[in-house]
Amino acid sequence: MALAPIGPLPAELASHAGYQRIFKPGKLTFGFIMPLEGYPDSPFPTLANHQTMARMADEAGFSTLWLRDVPFYDPNFGDTGQVLDPMVYMGFLAAHTSRIALGTAGIVATLREPLIVAKQAVSVDQLLGGRLVLGLSTGDRPVEYPAFGLDFDNRGERFREAFGLIKTVTEQDFPHARTAHYGNLDGGIDLVPKPAAPRLPMIVVGRARQDMAWIARHSDGWIWHLSDFTRLPQLIEAWRASHEPGQWVRPYGYGTMFDLAEDPDEPMRFVRNGIRSGRHALVELFYHQQEQGVSHVALNLKPLRRPAHDALAELAEHVLPLFNAD
Repeated sequence: MALAPIGPLPAELASHAGYQRIFKPGKLTFGFIMPLEGYPDSPFPTLANHQTMARMADEAGFSTLWLRDVPFYDPNFGDTGQVLDPMVYMGFLAAHTSRIALGTAGIVATLREPLIVAKQAVSVDQLLGGRLVLGLSTGDRPVEYPAFGLDFDNRGERFREAFGLIKTVTEQDFPHARTAHYGNLDGGIDLVPKPAAPRLPMIVVGRARQDMAWIARHSDGWIWHLSDFTRLPQLIEAWRASHEPGQWVRPYGYGTMFDLAEDPDEPMRFVRNGIRSGRHALVELFYHQQEQGVSHVALNLKPLRRPAHDALAELAEHVLPLFNAD
C-alpha cells in the first residue's frame, strides 16, 4: 500500500528551483552521483567529456547532479569520487547547465570550517540561480581525520553545531551564535551574499551520527545508501514516525552503485554495494519504490561497463518519461 506523500512542502521549498526538481510529493525523481562515467576497474575517473555529459543530463530532464567531498585518495577505500573539489566543480558546472539541480552528497561538515562552507555554498547558489541543495555529512573515512588534526569520536556533536551555524548565517542578517567547537558571532558582522532564494535547502547525507528524529527536525530531507531493498518499507515507516506531530514530512532518498545492462530484459541483481539491471526490471523496481514512498534515487555509475552516454540516453528515452509524466 502506498504511503502518504511527503509534504506539504513549505512555500520557500516548493518554489525553490533546485529543491523542487529533486523532491516532488508523490513522485520519484532520479539524479546521478558524479562523475558521469563508468570506471569499474580504477579508483580514478577520466573526467573525459564531463561538461558534455553534464549538459546531456540537464537537457534530458534528470533532476540532480550530486557531488561528493573526497579530499584524499585512500587506497583502502578505492574510490575518489569526481576528484575535483565539489564547491569548485559546481562553480564550473554552473556555466554548463541551466535547469538541473546541483547538490552535495555530502560536504564533510566535520572536516571543514562551517562559515567557509556557508560562504562557498551561497556563492555557488548565486551562480546557479538558486539551484543548489546543500547536503552535509560526517564522511566515512576515519583515516582523513588525523590529517586535519580533528577528533573522529566527537564528529556527531560537531556536525550538529556546523549544521546549525551554516543555517544561521545563511538565513539570518547580522546573526548571534555561540558554539563550543567553532566560532562565535555577536551580531556585528553579516555573511554576504545570501542565498538566491529565501533560504538554502539543507539535507543530511548518511546518518551523520544522528538519530532520525534529529534529522527530521532540523533538515529538509535525508539521503542514505541502501543495499537491501526489502528493508525499505520498515525504514520509511520509521522515518515518517520520527517526525513530531505537526511537522511536514521530509523526503527520503537513497544513493546506489548502478550498472545498466545492455539487455533490457536482464533481471535485476545486487552486485557489491549496488545493482545491475536491464531497464524493464529497473522500471518495475522504481514503480514499486515510488509506491513505498521513496522520493529520490541517486545513481552512481562507477560500476557501469557500457559507455555512459548510451546508458543516459536509454534511461532518458525509456525510464524518465514514465516518472516525469503528470
